[in-house]
Amino acid sequence: MPYRVARIQAWALRVPIRTPVATSFGVMHNRPAVFLRIEDAEGAAGWGEVFANWPAAGAEHRVNLLIDDVAGLVLGREWSSPTDMFHELSRATHIRALQCGEPGPFRQVIAGLDIAAWDMTARRGGLPLAKLVSSGARDLVPVYASGIHIDAAGAMIAAARAAGFRAFKVKVGFDPGADPGKVIECSRQLLPQEALYADANQAWTREEARRFLKSAAEARLGWIEEPIACDAPDGDWLDLAGLDVPLAAGENIAGADGFDHALSLGALRFVQPDVCKWGGVSGNLAVAQDALRRGFVYCPHFLGGGIGLMASAHLLAAAGGSGLLEVDVNPNPLRDALASSGDFVRDGNWHLSREPGLGISGIPAELRDHVTLTREAG
Repeated sequence: MPYRVARIQAWALRVPIRTPVATSFGVMHNRPAVFLRIEDAEGAAGWGEVFANWPAAGAEHRVNLLIDDVAGLVLGREWSSPTDMFHELSRATHIRALQCGEPGPFRQVIAGLDIAAWDMTARRGGLPLAKLVSSGARDLVPVYASGIHIDAAGAMIAAARAAGFRAFKVKVGFDPGADPGKVIECSRQLLPQEALYADANQAWTREEARRFLKSAAEARLGWIEEPIACDAPDGDWLDLAGLDVPLAAGENIAGADGFDHALSLGALRFVQPDVCKWGGVSGNLAVAQDALRRGFVYCPHFLGGGIGLMASAHLLAAAGGSGLLEVDVNPNPLRDALASSGDFVRDGNWHLSREPGLGISGIPAELRDHVTLTREAG
């Protein structure tokens, strides 16, 4: 269904938090997000989200990049489909990204535009996004609670369990000597049919990762995520793949070639592209389908605002497979005002909205005071 974008609006938002969100590579002292809205000449609209967690100044930068550098490539042109737009914008911005050394921000802005174009297309067709992508899309997908710091795991897992989660992922990579024992202790607190995963956020060398996995073997982790850098030598990934814990990664892989290499290498069991970081719906759907064809598990990565979370849920529902939806359980009004787990999570599953598109009608009034920058073009 062709469309012509007549207007682009973008907002950077930041919400202060009492407890910083710590990872092995850095600490988030507030929760940022970039939301965008596109509108066609007939007034149909769609919503998207752009990755903005890192660096700390990223949200406002991406709003300006969208309006000053990318919007002119989008406005007024007829696009045959969101996927056509995604590929053309990726091609058209390639030299610009090389010139400034910022391929990531360009990819992230394009991902947000792609999500918005898919949302608008689904709304125009009166279908939930998942049903537009696949008529056989599921109405629910399994979830896991994410963002759980290992030092707070006992209380956070109990709270997530009470909220309807049956699988949990703890963040490790802080203390090589203590982390394995803490993970084992978490595993001992699991109920039957519950699962535990761990995420090191690229913290370790190959030898450090090996030591952790051997020391934490009793925990029987469902996967270890990013135990080493995503660009570590292939041999390091293959070496770790020979141990007993399945490997997961993908949030820091970008491009069809990057994912094709990772899948062809065969070290990963769980493939985790981020819909707001690269690819949007168009790129992530292609990766998911390729991963499933090759026998891997597609598990979308996500740790941002509510629009990207909804897009991730719809993508997983449409793609199929046995993957789980990642749901951050740290406080974040930019997520909960649009896609609260209290509204969607029951009995270990995320129940998708049946509203057209992503079911997002706008930025809720309670978030307006958190807008740090708003711009538009068109």
